[in-house]
Parts: sequence; C-alpha cells; structure tokens
Amino acid sequence: MLHNIHFEYPYLFLLLVLLLICLKFCKQKNERFIFPNFALFKQVGKKRFSMQTLLKVSAFILLTIAIASPYSQDDVVVEKNKGYEISLILDASGSMEKMNKFDIVKNIVSDFVKERKHDKLGLTIFADFAYVAVPLTYDKESINRLLSKIDVGVAGTQRTALYEALFMSSKLFAHSNAKEKVAILLTDGVDNTNSIPMDVAIKTAKKYGIKVYTIGVGGRGDYNPAVLKRIAQDTGGEFFQADSVEKLKKVYEVINHLEKSEIKADKYVKKSHYFQYPLGLALLLMLAYLFYRRSRFIKDN
Repeated sequence: MLHNIHFEYPYLFLLLVLLLICLKFCKQKNERFIFPNFALFKQVGKKRFSMQTLLKVSAFILLTIAIASPYSQDDVVVEKNKGYEISLILDASGSMEKMNKFDIVKNIVSDFVKERKHDKLGLTIFADFAYVAVPLTYDKESINRLLSKIDVGVAGTQRTALYEALFMSSKLFAHSNAKEKVAILLTDGVDNTNSIPMDVAIKTAKKYGIKVYTIGVGGRGDYNPAVLKRIAQDTGGEFFQADSVEKLKKVYEVINHLEKSEIKADKYVKKSHYFQYPLGLALLLMLAYLFYRRSRFIKDN
C-alpha cells in the first residue's frame, strides 16, 4: 500500500529543513555552574537531553506528515449501459429432439449470453405450454447453468405453444424502463395449442415496445415462415431462416451486432486519507515527552 501513498501538501515537508536548522543553531541557553564530578553530571544530562530531543523531533516529523495530508488514490470506472433487455424464447417441443437440434441451439444461445456482458437477459421455454425459466436478470451464469440442465420434454413433447410463449415473454417487460427491449424467438414448428391468439401475442409485444427477432430452424415445411415473418415485421424485428448449424450461429451473430449495447464509462477518483495515523502517534509522543519531563523534574527536586 505504501507505494500508492501521495501527499496533498508535499511542500510542507520544508518544515523539516527548519527543524534541522533549529537543532543546529537554536541551542537552549542555561546558567553554568562549576562543581565536582561535572563530567559525570554532563553525561547524565546528555542522555536526558537525547531522550527529550528524540521525542520532540519524532513528534514534529509525525505532525509534519499529518499536515502534509497523506492519501491513497484509486480510479473507479463505472460502466453504464443504454438499457438493453433481451428475452430468449426457445422451442423445447418433441421435434427439437430430432438431429440433436435442441442441444445445438443451447450451445449457440449460451455463447450469445456470454457475449451480452452488460445486458439484462431472460429465458422462456415452450412446448405443450410456455413458462418463464429465468426472469430478466444480469446474472448470466444462472441462465447458462439452467440452459445446461433443460432438455426436450420439460414442457411436454406433443404441442407447440408459440404464441403463448411470446405473450408470456412480453409480460416480463411490463415494468421495464429499458430503452431497448428485444425478444429472440426460435422454433421449428407452428402453434397448435390455441391458448393465446397470434394477434394478442403480437399486440402485447408492441404494447411494451419489444422488437421481436424470429428464427425458423430446420426445413421450410417444419415451421410457417409467413407467421414468423409477420411477428418480426409487426414488432420492428427481423425474420431469419436457419437450416444448418453454421447459419444458426450466423443468425445470433447478426442479432448480436444489430442490438449491440452502447457502453458509457464514467471515471471517478476515490481518495482515502491517512493523516489521522501520524497525528495520533504525534500526540502520543508529545504526551510521552511531557510525562518524561515531569518525571525528571520531580526526581531532580
């Protein structure tokens, strides 16, 4: 810590020069008496003077250090984002088990989550029904930890509640003050639960100002591109088709680039002052000096 110590008033150390001058030339004048064994008394007086001088000089040096105001300084950088909040909506229906699609999607999404270091993310899973697995959070580790444990079948395997998932995911933003709200909806099927009408799901997303990016996974016959395109267009997002792992990776890279957070860093200087420590020691030495003089006076008289 000592290498990081600075002084607010370093010029006050010139007082130590005055101290050296005073010790050299400011001699105390006393009356002189000649008596036997003068050399012995002179030696005793010299020892007493040395102790008193040491206490005074040490106290003066510590007082000088205190008034020079020692401190340490740390630069604190606070990062502020522009308020990006992103909801990840993943299809976990039975069809996602074919060709290991769900595991591939999880790995790609996990990498995407790691890239969004300064954003708030949420996770919604859907199949026979939809549920919010992770509300909007800055805790990326919890999302990736849950992603690694989720598998096809956690929400059933027979149906695809696509519109319900979009509706529930949109509700996550009900009390959000974020400037940018994004949802990324990935599916390889069509809605067949009729739990929430498509128009209601789109209207809810638009109500909260959510831009929805839709991704169709697999062949064209697996999902309805017209539906996914409409959801994206009506909310100001974009529709992507991904029929290979490479294309799917590219889709998330494109979205990551399109919705990149703008980070503003504010720098603050944190100061910690330490004048109280030398000041406290100086006061203790001054008390010791006064006590020493008093004890010597009582002993001599």
